[in-house]
Amino acid sequence: MQNLFRKYRYILPLFVVFSFLFAPAHHLSAQARVSTYENYIRKYSDLAIEHMEKYKIPASITLAQGILESGAGMSDLARRSNNHFGIKCHRGWDGGTVYAADDTPNDCFRKYRSVEDSYQDHSEFLAYGSRYKTLFDLSVTDYKGWARGLQKLGYATDRAYANKLIKLIEDYELYRFDDKKYRKGVSRKERDEQRKREVARVTWTHQPYITHGLVYVVAVDGDTFANIAREFGFKEKDLLKFNEVPEDFPLSEGDIVYFQKKKTRADKPYEFHTVQVGESMYSISQKYGIQLRNLYRLNKKSYEYIPEEGDVLKLR
Repeated sequence: MQNLFRKYRYILPLFVVFSFLFAPAHHLSAQARVSTYENYIRKYSDLAIEHMEKYKIPASITLAQGILESGAGMSDLARRSNNHFGIKCHRGWDGGTVYAADDTPNDCFRKYRSVEDSYQDHSEFLAYGSRYKTLFDLSVTDYKGWARGLQKLGYATDRAYANKLIKLIEDYELYRFDDKKYRKGVSRKERDEQRKREVARVTWTHQPYITHGLVYVVAVDGDTFANIAREFGFKEKDLLKFNEVPEDFPLSEGDIVYFQKKKTRADKPYEFHTVQVGESMYSISQKYGIQLRNLYRLNKKSYEYIPEEGDVLKLR
């Protein structure tokens, strides 16, 4: 992402930055939520957090995989065998089995006595197998890195697997379960007070740049919209609107944070974009400074659309 913006990095006086505060943007969570998914999250979020604390697998990833692989617990495989993660028998499995169509008409899947056993086996499958060892070098809050890694390391053959996980995590704000402030026993008031202390304790310095005619800064490790707003004298809610995200949306190092409303289409010469592993419609909209709803409209897609690796999207 950095290469795209390097030649546009011009230093701006702060009075120019501040002059661009106008007009709200549209929120990321524009589509209606599925009640079945929300019920699943409420039912299993504590279990996902418990496994995160023990095995260092992001709770957001566990929940997103559970929703995606089991149809939020409603799939035939989940109902017949309590298998919420689509794990196949593989060599060495000596537990129960059930057969269902997948890569072949009669694939062997693991069968569990309970959903809790499925969660336990999923955690051990990732943590103790050699295939996924490199994922544990990532931060427990790096859900994007985990999603990309799961696809690249072959958890699923679906070319949109990482993008589907990321979309679920962002649409349902599952990333909040990866943050220690949201673990059991911590009240919302305590979380808010801790965030205030963190913001007061750290002073970040960011260089404003301009690209596509838009003023932005690049997030560094540990950044939040609150501390960036504090540094430049903005209201946090304005930055959230400009970047089309809900409150408490996590920033990763290298993310773009715009100081003004994004455009309806990309500037020339950016006509098309080829989707890469781990990209969502939102991350692409940020990359080119396009309003999210316009990116969907330009490509005649509904909010349910999830881009696959190799898809070509119109930008203008």
